[in-house]
Amino acid sequence: MFNLIFGMGPQEILVVALIILVLFGGRKIPELMRGLGQGIREFNNAKANIESEVKDSMKELEEKSKEKQKSGPITRND
Repeated sequence: MFNLIFGMGPQEILVVALIILVLFGGRKIPELMRGLGQGIREFNNAKANIESEVKDSMKELEEKSKEKQKSGPITRND
């Protein structure tokens, strides 16, 4: 159950947390977490924007292909 985070057990997670606490101090950790949260939020917003642009492009292509199908087959005059 605890091996879900990067394959680490609870003891390894505790050691990493203690190392972070020693390196950055208790006062700096909330600031670091805010920065991390902001970075994740910006990444998710960018991902959502890209997804919506791709979906919009796909809708436009589908509409164009439907219009071409409605107009009938293209004939050649040889």
